[in-house]
Amino acid sequence: MSNPSPRLEGKVALITGAASGIGEAAARLFIEHGASVVVADIQDELGRQVLDSIKSEKVSYHHCDVKDEKQVAEAVSYTVDKYGSLDILFSNAGIMGPLESILDLNMDGLNEVLATNVRGVAATIKHAARVMVDRKIKGSIICTASVAGCIGGAGPHAYSASKHAVVGLVKTACSELGMHGIRVNCISPYGVATPLACKAYGLKPSEVEAGSSAVGNLKGVVLTTKQVAEAALFLASEESSYVSGQNLAVDGGVSVVSSRYSTY
Repeated sequence: MSNPSPRLEGKVALITGAASGIGEAAARLFIEHGASVVVADIQDELGRQVLDSIKSEKVSYHHCDVKDEKQVAEAVSYTVDKYGSLDILFSNAGIMGPLESILDLNMDGLNEVLATNVRGVAATIKHAARVMVDRKIKGSIICTASVAGCIGGAGPHAYSASKHAVVGLVKTACSELGMHGIRVNCISPYGVATPLACKAYGLKPSEVEAGSSAVGNLKGVVLTTKQVAEAALFLASEESSYVSGQNLAVDGGVSVVSSRYSTY
């Protein structure tokens, strides 16, 4: 695979939740732009299918459940041992959690979402940053948040709470790691027809896309995993070398406009 102007040539990236959806799209795009990538996930069969389809020595798979800090540390060590560095972390693994009213919120379900979406992200930042600081790598850490972490009512309660927390965690990590030349940012996509979203809502990809487009602000464009991966590529590359602490909303403006009122 080649690109006329690879933007990640010689870089090493660890991507969690990379066996499907946004993570898979990012893995393919990062490799296309010259990076070596470790696909980390709990979906072993899908992860190996991704490797088989890419067919490159620059990609490998490692099982990692981000809820288990030991597995996170092992995934980071594997990446460094395999490719000699860790320049980019894309902490993308997450779950949707229960779709229910706040009046019936299942607290065990809430804990599960927070354990994956917040504790898991914190663990990946912690262990990736340790390597970057120790080796004096001016790395890029990117986390997947959500439009549900920007406004209320855009996702289930547990999921929304977890993504708000991710945005806050990115800001505090940015504050501490900036002195080491490490950038920390997050991406907040609007509704994307990922396997996670389709399974959570019991809908086909076309139905998720139709629903998101109907409610979305920007018409005539359907958000895809590739577009979110392009945003991650920007934050991973030197093109964003002075961008840190930001929440890049890939949402067609839905988080900054009111859908309740119109003057037209």
